[in-house]
Amino acid sequence: MSTAGGRFARWLPPGVRTAMHYRRDWLIPDLRAGLVVTALLIPAGMGYARVAGLPPETGLYATIVPLLAYAIFGPSRVLVLGPDSALVPIIGAAILPLAVGDQDRAVALAGLLALMVGGILLLGGILRLGFVTDLLSKPIRVGYLNAIALLVLVSQVPDLLGFEVESGSPIEELGAIWVAITGGGIDLLVAAFGVGSLVVIWGLTALRSPVPGVLVAVVAATAITALAGQEGRIPIVGALPPGLPAPALGGLEWGDVLDLALPAAGIALVAFTDTAVFSRSLAARRGETVNGSAEMAAIGGANLAAGALGGFPISASSSRTPVAEQAGSQSQLTGVVGAVLLVAFIVLAPGVTAFLPTAALAAVVITAVVRLLDVRGFIRLLRMDRVDAALSLAAFVGVFAFGVIPGIAVTIGLSLLAFVIRSWRPYRAELGRVRGLRGYHDLSRYDEGERIPGIVIVRWDAPLFFANGGLFDDFVRSRVTAAGSEIGTVILAAEPITDIDTTAVDELVELDEWLAARDIRLVIAEMKDPVLDDLRRYGVADRFEPDRIAPTVGAAVDEITGTLRGDLEGTRWDDDADGGGDDAPGSVGGRDG
Repeated sequence: MSTAGGRFARWLPPGVRTAMHYRRDWLIPDLRAGLVVTALLIPAGMGYARVAGLPPETGLYATIVPLLAYAIFGPSRVLVLGPDSALVPIIGAAILPLAVGDQDRAVALAGLLALMVGGILLLGGILRLGFVTDLLSKPIRVGYLNAIALLVLVSQVPDLLGFEVESGSPIEELGAIWVAITGGGIDLLVAAFGVGSLVVIWGLTALRSPVPGVLVAVVAATAITALAGQEGRIPIVGALPPGLPAPALGGLEWGDVLDLALPAAGIALVAFTDTAVFSRSLAARRGETVNGSAEMAAIGGANLAAGALGGFPISASSSRTPVAEQAGSQSQLTGVVGAVLLVAFIVLAPGVTAFLPTAALAAVVITAVVRLLDVRGFIRLLRMDRVDAALSLAAFVGVFAFGVIPGIAVTIGLSLLAFVIRSWRPYRAELGRVRGLRGYHDLSRYDEGERIPGIVIVRWDAPLFFANGGLFDDFVRSRVTAAGSEIGTVILAAEPITDIDTTAVDELVELDEWLAARDIRLVIAEMKDPVLDDLRRYGVADRFEPDRIAPTVGAAVDEITGTLRGDLEGTRWDDDADGGGDDAPGSVGGRDG
């Protein structure tokens, strides 16, 4: 390709670029993978639509259209998009109270929600806001997804076992399920289809069957229902209506946009967080790279397409994508094949679902959401970090006790709280000499460590801002007080301080005045240039003149003690020529402690 052609190709959508370089040996694997994945797309799409309180066909529309859109605009060659178990509870909680039993209005609201989610993600991708995934830390995501999984499981148990419960809080529904099970409310025939489907799916998965267990269970349940004439005896999905994906946005008002604003923002965050993490993992395994902002824009475009043509919000599928990969998928053609086969199913065989038991569909959903449960992850957090474990548990309780939509706000709030807690009480240390080791080390970790006579060296491992400025001031004062009256200099090892705000600057000035009143000089070492720029901008550069700013802690010590090599009481400390030794592992330049 010519240089000009290469520059032009750079502006083409990723799927088009892949098509331009498509290899003949990819065709059969892509066709095979598309066929295999379609067997999962049909029951999963219909099942997730039911969980969201929507007609089953909308789940297929929310699969077909995004698959085609992502095949063109998506940066990942093997990612499979569609309805997702982490999103459907939020969708249902957002639209069903507004729909008040009107199914057509529910479909329209779901489409509007997808358009809003798509708009948010597309704008975020254009503005390169891929970093927003950091708002949901791993502990928060573990707790949130565990709660979502449990909510979906609770919602599917009645369909699985053949009884009904009144809608209410998750706790109330759990109580009603317990009463129905213990009170003999189970329909044994329905339960046979539901539990039997679970046994087939999990059994074939355990045996690593090349044929997906979901396909076998759904086909078998449908065939038995049709052959035994049980469609009037047990709840069934019903035949799909004729027609292809089409706009279904009638009857909407501007007030609906306001009502769906928070759910749309939450869905956008969750959808992109899960997709970005999953996409990066796949790319790393394949030796590829994926741009987070490009991924964000592509997911946004897929949601816009889904909302415009009768679907609802979607994201990447963590259950169907691995199936496609294992089946040999090589490119976005796999998704196109899946979409085309879904269209063929809707057009040529819409009546097949007239014999599909809802219990079998519930088994499909339960199988998918069980993958969200991460009890081991929570136990691991409990062993590693009690604060992270507490945050994860709080996110779980917030979603499960207060509902999905308030739970989103709770999880984001907890993520921000986790950041504040970490930054509010960061690790801090007084540094000194340790015989035989270069540099300056945390005295609390070395019994043989010694303070340099007349000097207190302190380190603060976080940005300085309004929430921790006072704590920083108190820490330095406490170390000076503990050192006694012979101290003449405090050296702040400022390399870990990446930012400082106006409130913290005031605390720093007050600390300097407190030290000056005791004839103690404050010297700042290793402060990053952008932070020094902040000090100048805040108008305190005259206070901290160049002779009080040192390039390294070692240079500051040498200047104060009048030594070059850091010799102390006749002992060789084996420092670098500048007397700092600050690049040594475990030194002040590292993260000792």
